[in-house]
Amino acid sequence: MALHSLAPDLTRRALLGAGLAWPFAAARAASSRIDERILVVVELSGGNDGLNTVVPYADDTYYRLRPHIGIRPERVRRIDARFGFNPGMSGFERLYKDGRLAIIHGCGYDKPSFSHFASMAFWHTAAPNSGEQTGWVGRLADVLRPHAEPGYVINIAASQSLAVRARHQVPVVFDDPERFVRQAPFEMRGLIDSLGLPGGETNATRRYLYEIAQSARESSARVRDACGSYRTPVDYGLVTLDLPKVAALIAARMPTRLYCVSYRNNAFDTHVQQVEPHQRMLTYVSDAVAGFLRDIERLGRADDVVVMAFSEFGRRVPENANLGTDHGTAGPMFVAGKPVRGGQYGEPLDLAGLTADDNLVHTTDFRRVYATIANGWLGLQDSAQVLNGRFEPFSMF
Repeated sequence: MALHSLAPDLTRRALLGAGLAWPFAAARAASSRIDERILVVVELSGGNDGLNTVVPYADDTYYRLRPHIGIRPERVRRIDARFGFNPGMSGFERLYKDGRLAIIHGCGYDKPSFSHFASMAFWHTAAPNSGEQTGWVGRLADVLRPHAEPGYVINIAASQSLAVRARHQVPVVFDDPERFVRQAPFEMRGLIDSLGLPGGETNATRRYLYEIAQSARESSARVRDACGSYRTPVDYGLVTLDLPKVAALIAARMPTRLYCVSYRNNAFDTHVQQVEPHQRMLTYVSDAVAGFLRDIERLGRADDVVVMAFSEFGRRVPENANLGTDHGTAGPMFVAGKPVRGGQYGEPLDLAGLTADDNLVHTTDFRRVYATIANGWLGLQDSAQVLNGRFEPFSMF
């Protein structure tokens, strides 16, 4: 019986008894669940070589331009008749074949910069060539929860990323949880931590600063406790990218919805003898992300967590004289997790249509992926307020 033909006085209880109220219950559950969704951003610093990550093994041009460093077809982890993963990426291969990994081809932006600092700033701000002062993750947090206490955004790093800089949010930034405490001489720390807001304080600015400091103290204590007590049987591989810390905080039910971690120190800047170290790093990334998602499933949060990985640019197509690759333009992005509709998105890059300086022409504005995350995953109605423009999302969730 169609719902519109039911008698007007049929009650909700009757619907429940008849088993017909499940659409309402499902919609209500989905609405409440969206507030628990988490994004983990993984940065591959240095400029990852996308062509040796998602290998176009069926394209002769690839081997003609990379006669020594091109990954031979027999070594590629094939995912279809055109593309395959680098041999080191068994973790990503499993995720892809399980339908939990999306590859977005050709991500970049107009008028690309070949400077690590400038290009990473453009990705962090989602505003190429603009001088924007806030980060896209920070602006996203400002819109999603403008008055959240510290802990809504966590950046695990030695110093704060531009990506999390916000107008209203106060991101929690730490590296070693055991050292995540207020900096003060030992003799003064107890006194400082015990200070309270003076009675009758009416100055709004002082009250705000005190409340921020108090929240930061509480956040640091929760971070130390969560990371110090967390134990998992899951193997994340040799380089964990700080993802076990993220799992620990998720297990501790931190209020965090946005996490940022990175493979640090420009590791992917592979100018010299690229093949073996690049494969090792891809193994580390692939194993860490796959391990993290297994751990999240063990915790019962697989439906709530998505990982997005990016790098500030790709590499030039021809190999250089040092058997490496130089700074380039476009490359793949990855989105992984149980909620993801796995597969390939965007238009593959054209190796026969290079620019005059042997660079690829990007086919996907990277902000389309950001819009996909903001709209499709985190439930933002209009990502234009975060991205300062409209970018068509992919149907990925």
